[in-house]
Amino acid sequence: MTEGRLGETAADRVVWTVSGADRFKFLQGLISNDMLPLEKAPGLIWAALLSPQGKYLADFFVIRPEGAAHLLIDIHQDLAAATWKRLVMYRLRADVQLQTTDLQVTRGLGVGPAGSMPDPRHSALGWRAYGLTGGPAVIDWDAIRVAHCIPESGIELIVEDSYLLETGFERLHGVDFRKGCYVGQEVTARMKHKTELRKGLVTVGIEGAAPVGTAIMSEEKEAGRIFTQSCGKAIAYLRFDRSSSPMMAGEARVFLLAEDRAGA
Repeated sequence: MTEGRLGETAADRVVWTVSGADRFKFLQGLISNDMLPLEKAPGLIWAALLSPQGKYLADFFVIRPEGAAHLLIDIHQDLAAATWKRLVMYRLRADVQLQTTDLQVTRGLGVGPAGSMPDPRHSALGWRAYGLTGGPAVIDWDAIRVAHCIPESGIELIVEDSYLLETGFERLHGVDFRKGCYVGQEVTARMKHKTELRKGLVTVGIEGAAPVGTAIMSEEKEAGRIFTQSCGKAIAYLRFDRSSSPMMAGEARVFLLAEDRAGA
């Protein structure tokens, strides 16, 4: 992997500004993470937007740049249109303005440039910066994600299907259970306090390869799905009660490793 101050351009991300007197209150009532740290100081958080049923709709970064009155939202381009419409719908009469920007997202490993911020999900993901010019994509982010069981928008994180606690949001600092109400909070809190997770993401070993989304079979029963694969490992969504027997994803053999599951 190439490390350095320049970093690489994340070409699949778009950036919006969020301004207006109600910008913090507005997002606080919608997203899974707490906005209070950004009210107090510049920084960066990762959060999700959920349906009222507690299912994943989008994930994004919220940034308060140094010296800026506005906030930034850094979101995957494939989620942008639907998320924009939902935020506008929720805005109602709040003093909040959303605007698109041409800001580039850059990210990298090692020492970041001035103004960069550490990725809040995991130290292995390095830093992110906004408004700088990056280089070409050279870092194997999939290998990093698989090694640390970090889900990605549109792959492991599936719109209207995924739940935060099954996909590792608590471990990756993407949900706060003390912040109060937000859309989908009741279901998320119930899963945290009243149930034991029976399914979730886990890093597994894999011998061979299988298309993303291939069913994992155990004793002729579906045990889950295989997702991103790298260096003999993969991120899999598993039913834990069916993961102790030999498992196959198509022609590939799947087996448990010692890592903790994503919801732990």
